[in-house]
Order: sequence, then C-alpha cells, then structure tokens
Amino acid sequence: MAVERAFDELHFAQEPTVETAIPGPESKRLIERQQEIDSSAVAYPKVVPIAIDEAKGATIRDADGNTFLDFFAGIGVLNVGHSNPYVLEGVQEQTEKVAHTIDFPTEARLDLIDALNDIAPGALPDNNRVVFGGPTGSDAIEATIKLAKYNTGGDGLIAFRGGYHGGSAGALSLTAGKKYKEDYTPMLPNVHHVPYPYAHHQGLDPQEASTRALENVRELLEDPYSGLANPAGIWIEPIQGEGGIVTPPEGFLPGLKEIADDNGIPLIVDEIQTGFGRTGEWFASDHYDVTPDAMPMAKALGGIGLPLSGTMYHEDLDTWEAGGHVGTYRGNAPAMVGGVRAIEFIRENDLLAHARELGDYIRDRLRESAGENERLTDVRGRGLFIGAEFDDGDDQSGKELVEAIQRDCYENGVLVWSAGRHGNVLRLIPPLVLTREQATAGMDIICESIEQHAP
Repeated sequence: MAVERAFDELHFAQEPTVETAIPGPESKRLIERQQEIDSSAVAYPKVVPIAIDEAKGATIRDADGNTFLDFFAGIGVLNVGHSNPYVLEGVQEQTEKVAHTIDFPTEARLDLIDALNDIAPGALPDNNRVVFGGPTGSDAIEATIKLAKYNTGGDGLIAFRGGYHGGSAGALSLTAGKKYKEDYTPMLPNVHHVPYPYAHHQGLDPQEASTRALENVRELLEDPYSGLANPAGIWIEPIQGEGGIVTPPEGFLPGLKEIADDNGIPLIVDEIQTGFGRTGEWFASDHYDVTPDAMPMAKALGGIGLPLSGTMYHEDLDTWEAGGHVGTYRGNAPAMVGGVRAIEFIRENDLLAHARELGDYIRDRLRESAGENERLTDVRGRGLFIGAEFDDGDDQSGKELVEAIQRDCYENGVLVWSAGRHGNVLRLIPPLVLTREQATAGMDIICESIEQHAP
C-alpha cells in the first residue's frame, strides 16, 4: 500500500452529519448499559454523551449513525487519524507474525528505535538510547524518575505549576493539579512545583514571566536555604497540555536547560502529548532549540492508538544494569510497527507543514472571534495543539462558557474538549490528517457557537 494518500480518502466525510438528538437512542442505551456495569471512574461519556461505533481519519461515527468531526483525536493519540490504512496494513501483518516479544530483538523494535533516532530533537540523534516499559505515558514518566535518581543519586524532583504528567504514583507526584491527587496523598516526598511562565494568567509581559520563572528555578537549586536537598532532575512539558495549551516565551526552555546543566541534573522534557508532529515539528522541543536529557513519549507513538510508551535519553545516562527498567508490555510489536508506519506517513505526506498551516488557520479564525468577543481573551498554541481561553463573566464562569460551547459543538457534529487550571480553555487537537475543508466546516460551527454563547 502506498504511503502517500489523498486526505479526503481517509475520512467518512468532509462535513459532520447529525440526524438525531445527542445522545441518540442507541448511544443512550449503550451509555446506560455502561453505567450499570462499568466503573464510576468513567469520565468522557459524562461530558460528551455518545457511544462510538467506528472511526476513520478525522471523523467518528456514533452508534446512531451520526458523523462527527474529531477535534480531539483521543487526547492527541491519533495523529495520523483513526484506522489509518497504511498503518493498519503493517499492524495487521505484524500481528499475524508475533505480538508479544518482551524485549527480545525484533525487526519491529529495532526499526522503531532507528526511526525515533532519525526524528529526535536537538543533539539527540546518534547520541541516545531508548527504553520501553509499560504501555502508558505515566509509565514513561516513571522511567524518567528512576533514570534521574539512578544517575544523580538525588531524590528531589522539580516540576511546574499547571503541569500534568500522568496518574500513577510518581507521575501524579509531578502532576500539579490538586483535583487529581488530593484524595491520594501522600505522594512522593521532596517534590517542588515552581511557577510556569504563564504570562496571560500572570498579567505579565512574556519575557518578564520567563525571567521570573527561571529565577525561581535557579534559586531553588542554588540558594543554600531554598529547602531543596539532593535534586535529581527537572520535569517540564514544552507546552502545557492539560494546563491550558500554555506556550512558554522564547528563551525559557533554553534557559531552563542551562540551569539544569549548571547544576548537574537532567532536564526531562515530557513530549507525551506534544510529540510526533502535533505542534508542527516532530517534537515541541524543536521549536525552542532544546535538547532534552530525557524525553518520555507515548500517545501517538503506537500509530493508531495501540498502547506503547518509551523514553529516549542521552547515551551518557545509559548506566542501568540488565533489568534496571522493566515492564511486561515493553515488546508490543504491532504497536512498534504502528509507530514506524505513522512516522513514515507523516514524513511522506508532509504533515508537519500541514499541521503548521492548518493550525495557523484555526488560530486565525479564533482570533477573529476574539476580536468580536471580550470573553475570549487569549488564543495560543503551535501546530494543531490549540487553546482558546475564556474569562469569567457576570452571568457565568469561563468554565461554564466552555462547557456550553462544547455541548453546542457536539450537538452540531464537532467534538472538542476543555483544558486549563479552571476548565476555561477550549482545547482543539485534531488529527494531523484533518483537511482544510473539514477545518473550515468545524471552525464555522465552533466560531458560531462562541458568538452565540458569548456575544
């Protein structure tokens, strides 16, 4: 099967089609059935009440036959779209050969490591090692905690306010959001959360926000009375995702890398959501000319939603003995083939440039809405990683406004999500194969909803 594909062949349709109320009768039946037998921890259908039947490209069809434009991509997992035929072909061939390989060598495993080396950011190409562990991003974060502690002998972890790194014990300790962790304390000890340069939220000039944030980190590491003993590393999202698609000012990440180097600790750049073309570069680190010492990856790594995580790190940190990091599913060969095929598909179809171009278009449409709407106060992001922040009004909070827009959008056939410290950021992260026609149709619905709910 050819790598290059016409984008309009990947989808059910170029525009949404909604024929029933949402949820429709079949979706409602399945949601009610789920509520009877599934965990109370289930979250997504409580916000977007649909039951999914099938999906292609940037489109999802529910159990009632309604077709939606997907501007969420499974939380940034499906960068090359749902059921991408080129990726599926390779996955199916591999599944028929062998699926579970632990860490024995296979062509699939070694090909993926080679492919990751080719697209690695900064100075990491040909100077790295890759370790696979459990199947989720949280697992990759756990690997970086172990890697940093093992190499430095320290146990002090530095992370950022507004950051999200996962839900397992160590990853949750690095995650800043109280709502994720307050019922599960105590977390790991000696974790310090410092301010992220969120200029809009802080009411500062971006460079002033950057300078203050860097000063906070340097003081924490170098002031003998800062309270931090035995630091192990710094963890950061190059662009905060769950925190509201918060992009750092130019110079911040290079400044942070300089501080880490000065203090002999690794900088761990969490590319779990921002990797594999999401921001218009292979990794968001490329935008800022930064070489991570370690880089956890997951989400889009498995190509079409197959669970796989990995961590790339500088070869100088490769000091583990055999079994230093393990995991039963660290040899998911179909997912590894999926990752290779996804990288090939992105490259051969120039999806990095496409993501930049389409992202600029979507942000321009949102900024046009902002010019007519004082509630929409900031539009930001890179590539197809986009956030639109809404302030509180007299009648409703920014969160309530985003919820109203989200509801209006799914009722009209576009699936969007929220983010931000207060749930007041509209988050748009569609598959990179979204077409210009789909982007136009989707943004017509989104912008009309913004105008309707926040005139």
